[in-house]
Amino acid sequence: MRILVIGEGGRETAICRALATASPRPDLVIAPGNAGTARFGRNEPVSVKDIEGLVALAKREKVDLVVPGGETSLVLGVADALTAAGFPCCGPSKAAAQLEGSKIFTRTLAHAVAAPSPAFAVIRREAELIWALDAWQGGPPVMKADGLAGGKGVFLPDSREEALAIGRRLFGGELGGAGKEVVLEERLVGVEASIFYACDGKSAVVLPHARDHKRVGDDDKGPNTGGMGAISPNPDVTPEVEARVRREVIEPVLAEMAKRAMPFKGFLYAGLMLTDRGPRLLEFNVRLGDPETQAVLPRLPAGAFLRLCQGIAHGTLASVEVREDASFTCAVVLAAAGYPDAPRLGDEIYLDPALDSPFRWVDHAGARLEGDKVVTAGGRVLAVVGRGTTATAARSAAYSGVQHVTFAGMHFRRDIGRGPV
Repeated sequence: MRILVIGEGGRETAICRALATASPRPDLVIAPGNAGTARFGRNEPVSVKDIEGLVALAKREKVDLVVPGGETSLVLGVADALTAAGFPCCGPSKAAAQLEGSKIFTRTLAHAVAAPSPAFAVIRREAELIWALDAWQGGPPVMKADGLAGGKGVFLPDSREEALAIGRRLFGGELGGAGKEVVLEERLVGVEASIFYACDGKSAVVLPHARDHKRVGDDDKGPNTGGMGAISPNPDVTPEVEARVRREVIEPVLAEMAKRAMPFKGFLYAGLMLTDRGPRLLEFNVRLGDPETQAVLPRLPAGAFLRLCQGIAHGTLASVEVREDASFTCAVVLAAAGYPDAPRLGDEIYLDPALDSPFRWVDHAGARLEGDKVVTAGGRVLAVVGRGTTATAARSAAYSGVQHVTFAGMHFRRDIGRGPV
């Protein structure tokens, strides 16, 4: 079996690692890939934004399945193009990808199906923002750019003045078209959780859940990032919580998407706040999270991830059953100097061979091969993943592995798995 994986981050390295556990082992082609994905297959220099190039690559390689990793190609319509060319793809259509591509689309859809969510307002110009902030109750709201912003579109202002300044920057083009419309949301208090579902338009299969750590610094300080680490399972997600999320959020949303002739087929990430009033939907992503994927997929049985991808692509998830194992995992992201504002690229990465073991490993992300060297090529350079029979053992395995990685300016959180989220 030959599979095309689309993407270049740590998530895609984890996806390749999981696909490689299937028997017989599939041949993997990754576009464009990174230094980590090259260990599991062959990288091809095709951009995630080059939809025609990705379809041409699928044709040239005669692939049996396509697994898109990130949101960019999905929002641009790669699943539509691949499906039209006859290639099974486990990702949503361009229309369904609006669940991530537009915060406004998600908020209005969730409101239509009464999915428990924060109060919100849609703002399109500065005068509206001033009026909304003056009328807002309960402290400054969360502010979100409507479109894709590479993990940099969520803001938590501490005052009305800061919120107004953020709005002016967004309307002024700081995030390009992503910020031309802004969503204000009620700021919820609770514990964040990520629950992932494989969906084929009708059925949904839950994957292991996780807890992400977004802020760059220990004790949840500093600016938001794409994610500085994750643990699985999330100690706050009980079977009762998952059942409620499925009943009140996932099933109504899937039914509404099908009703609108845009059935959701792919991995649906529900970002939640667990409040004293129950779970509330913060956001949807239309793919697996990063770095949550690095912690979630190792808890699936060998070959299970491939079965899920096939079930999504062929509409047969109802016959797929997945049982997560009883282990715990912890993924610690090592970031480049200057991340998240202005990451420095090109620093050589040194990995001690003693790092790799059955209980800890590296998933490369922003790292590229440069001759016989591996150098930094993005803000989040790699994740060290640890696995153990307890949460403490998994965390210890991950942090012991961090000591075997070196590159100039490397920084990371020291409280993944125990700090605030």
